[in-house]
Amino acid sequence: MAALQAKNLAVGYDNKPVLKGINFKIDAGDYFCIVGENGSGKTTLMKTILGLKTPISGEIIFDDGLEKNQIGYLPQQSIVQRDFPASVFEIVLSGCQNSLASGFFYKKEHKEMALANLKKMGIAKLKDKCYRELSGGQQQRVLLARALCATKKALLLDEPVAGLDPNVTSEMYDLIKQLNDDGLTVIMISHDIENVKNFATKIFDVNSMEVTELREVKEGR
Repeated sequence: MAALQAKNLAVGYDNKPVLKGINFKIDAGDYFCIVGENGSGKTTLMKTILGLKTPISGEIIFDDGLEKNQIGYLPQQSIVQRDFPASVFEIVLSGCQNSLASGFFYKKEHKEMALANLKKMGIAKLKDKCYRELSGGQQQRVLLARALCATKKALLLDEPVAGLDPNVTSEMYDLIKQLNDDGLTVIMISHDIENVKNFATKIFDVNSMEVTELREVKEGR
């Protein structure tokens, strides 16, 4: 069943398209990678999927009970964000904000969810640490735990291994693959096509506007 579809979509700024003629379908449970060089429009497309930008034309259709505010989001970090002076637990707990409804205070179930996702990411022992004191790989695990607090269905990851060393990169890919195997739909922005094709079920290339199906290839191995 489709979780998200782009139909004749054009995205950009000030009514000037950066990308147009975008058509793809992401099924529930897909590991869907959007690839292209830096500056090719991937981030603009991502912001449109998240509802942070309005399409210039065309549409994004959410299905399978998915809504744009129910997508867990792991952003590409800036230097300022890496130096954020908050505890690991506070950052992960902030992923529950969309479920606060009209309230202002986190409930017991929110705190339990944050702790559970810290454990899932293997960083429960870091919960009281200051985020800016962590390594790059540890920070990415924190942000992934935060994203998991926002969703039970889909993750959107923007260059999740950028700046990580090869060993930590491999660990991060394995973590994301496990989350996908557990049933989460994964949408990943990346320029690392050689690595992502080892995990993806579909790859959308913003340069050619073509979707490559990889599920059949993987199942035939």
